[in-house]
Amino acid sequence: MPDGRETLVEAVGLTKEYPREGGVARVVDDVSFTIRRGETLGLVGESGSGKSTVARMVLRLVEPTAGAVRFAGEDVLAAKTRELRALRRRMQIVFQDPYAALNPRMSVKQILAEPFAIHRQRPEGGLDARLRAMLATVGLDASALPRYPHEFSGGQRQRINIARALALRPEFLVLDEPVSALDVLVGAQVVNLLRDLQREHGLTYLFISHSMPLVRYLCDRVAVMRQGRLVEIGEVLDVCERPRESYTQELIAATPELAV
Repeated sequence: MPDGRETLVEAVGLTKEYPREGGVARVVDDVSFTIRRGETLGLVGESGSGKSTVARMVLRLVEPTAGAVRFAGEDVLAAKTRELRALRRRMQIVFQDPYAALNPRMSVKQILAEPFAIHRQRPEGGLDARLRAMLATVGLDASALPRYPHEFSGGQRQRINIARALALRPEFLVLDEPVSALDVLVGAQVVNLLRDLQREHGLTYLFISHSMPLVRYLCDRVAVMRQGRLVEIGEVLDVCERPRESYTQELIAATPELAV
């Protein structure tokens, strides 16, 4: 990764607390990192480590208790409604569960058209042509447009989710365990699709996972979280081959290789 590549995303001191009986529960504690344009940062840790909460704070889907987030130099947390809407065209998320992420009452055409309606955009060349092109980008054809989510496999649904996330041509995607609900073979296909899309469109990824082999395959750098804190961060090969923390060693030992 060239050192001169500009920083696209910067998180500084992100902290999240929730009230509980007798005090507060701190689920994220003073997490800081940067993501350079065009790279993939892996955020790994066991379930409950706080990684998904961090990702949602970066996108301001969850408001931090403390900390700062900057995207391309803009203060995400200070953005007002109109500014935040503009930022969200440039930042999107692909959720973990391809079944829950799609409205079962909407056709694929309605699902893919929704971002354009929300952001009041008219695609150049017409909506139908753009929707067909979006499906082709993720390896599906136009016959999918009138169909409904229940008619597709898990891998196909995740491809539809990815197409929707790319609708407004964002620069940055949060990928929140996008293959954990899929079987190994289908998950490998989706991972390779994500890799190809990044190369083709110059995308920047925050890739959340509990699988160190998967992170090693897809990511440039990796940040390891444990109990809400960042315990290790570095170039992915350095961390995977020479982990400093025993917890990182345990993660590496606990996840099998992925056939990609």
